[in-house]
Amino acid sequence: MSVTAAARSAWTDARARQVLRSLFEAAIASADPGKVLASRLPERPNGRCVVVGAGKAAASMALAVEAAWSDVDLGGVVVTPYGHGADTRRIRVLEAAHPVPDANSELAAREILAAVQGLG
Repeated sequence: MSVTAAARSAWTDARARQVLRSLFEAAIASADPGKVLASRLPERPNGRCVVVGAGKAAASMALAVEAAWSDVDLGGVVVTPYGHGADTRRIRVLEAAHPVPDANSELAAREILAAVQGLG
């Protein structure tokens, strides 16, 4: 049996599923803010830092910023679609409708504007 034929025979359904599952899990881990965001943040600010954001990952990213910068004076507001919230301590997380805005969407926009008002 040639090397190619031997390699092909090693690919069972179970082995293929295992390989595909490990690839899938690696892809998910590479996008997990809790695992990858800290190394991509800019240099720690010396003063107060206001975080604002919107999107499905906004809450998990806010949580990751809080964890990475536990010693930074953080605040701010992020908005995420219903069901994508997170329990943050210093960055407020609001949930709202998407893609069609609702009353909470308007509230979130107003709070984000208030959070950044007066920043230099």
